[in-house]
Amino acid sequence: MLWAVLIFLLVLFLAFSAFVAYKMVKPPRFLGDWTPKDLGYDYEDVTIETRDGLKLSAWWVPNEGPVVMPLHGYTRSRWDRVYLKQTTEFLLNEGYSVLVFDFRAHGKSEGKFTTVGDRELIDVLSAVDWLKKNHPEKAEKIGLVGFSMGAVVTIRALAEDDRITCGVADSPPIYLDKTGARGLKYFANLPEWLYTFVKPFTVLFSGAKELNMLEYADKVRKPLLLIAGEKDPLVRPEEVREFYERNRKVNPNVELWVTDAPHVRTLKFHPEAWKAKVGDFLRKHL
Repeated sequence: MLWAVLIFLLVLFLAFSAFVAYKMVKPPRFLGDWTPKDLGYDYEDVTIETRDGLKLSAWWVPNEGPVVMPLHGYTRSRWDRVYLKQTTEFLLNEGYSVLVFDFRAHGKSEGKFTTVGDRELIDVLSAVDWLKKNHPEKAEKIGLVGFSMGAVVTIRALAEDDRITCGVADSPPIYLDKTGARGLKYFANLPEWLYTFVKPFTVLFSGAKELNMLEYADKVRKPLLLIAGEKDPLVRPEEVREFYERNRKVNPNVELWVTDAPHVRTLKFHPEAWKAKVGDFLRKHL
């Protein structure tokens, strides 16, 4: 009888871990009702077909300058009002053309599961493909401004695609397992130790490859602005600093800005400082 109870409890625990993993890799779709028209700019609804056959929903907003792509974080979309709407408006007001899209399994884009930075790189590279095909005159230089998951993809794209000129990585998770464990507590109020049991199911459901972001510190040789927050519950500033110290050995154009903000909240709490810092960086390198 005792063995039967223990087996039942084990099965129940594993089933719960699988349920949590499923919810992690299939976040709710975040949708909104604002468009670039509300910011005073004409735009086009466009569809980007990815290299692996998905359709991403996007806005193309032509302007005088080169293209900058804002990249949203996990569970968000281009409709995010915490940082992406403000970033889009800032970039447009600075004269940049903007291509902003929903990552796979987010917003209105296709895709059943998120891989939190793995296959999302395909989304960015496919967006660059779209730009080069449809607006080559605007795509001679391309910048990225990524937040959280989007910051991970920004770093990877700088290392892996020659067509990307520079990037801003705001609150980039460096140790993804540590951030994932903290995320259980942050998003679901679950104990961090549960992540050890949840992670295998996330891999099973999504097919995501494990990323070692510190390896990219040896690969990025292009202008990169890293932003970290001292009050970030998901990404420790010392982890971002570790990436920075390693990257600057091979990259003279890497910068680190540490603020007192929570995760991806520097723009919210210090909007003028964020715009000045990011604006100077983009003007210098684009």
